[in-house]
Amino acid sequence: MHHVKVEIATTLTPAIVDAVARLVPQLSQSSPPPTTVELGDVVASPATDLFIAIDDGGVVVGMATLVTFRIPTGRRAWIEDVVVDEGGRGRGVGEALTQAMLDRARELGCRTVDLTSRPSRAAANRLYQRAGFVARDSTVYRYTPGD
Repeated sequence: MHHVKVEIATTLTPAIVDAVARLVPQLSQSSPPPTTVELGDVVASPATDLFIAIDDGGVVVGMATLVTFRIPTGRRAWIEDVVVDEGGRGRGVGEALTQAMLDRARELGCRTVDLTSRPSRAAANRLYQRAGFVARDSTVYRYTPGD
């Protein structure tokens, strides 16, 4: 792979559905890939941009989601579900996705862009630090309705 093109999915295509079904299990063993309807909701939502990375051969080799929202303290963004296909890792795909999302957040006037990354994802954490992300002195809490 010599070049990767990153774009925002504005239309849900079978290739995107297939790619997400292939990529999500590489990201999470506990979350199944979205159905076509659920993925369509992501693409159609004004609050989410589904970024896809496409190699020279037209294959989707990575994806990420930028969530943007307005709160009283300003417009904010959150990066979620970043995954690069195992065969494409270490080739700048994650960097291209991250830069595209940061550019989009800037374009939308977001004051901050946040994300979380497990400490075990050493390469991803190095990437985020190179991109200018700074670890915050914060505690992340999670509540799971229904548990």
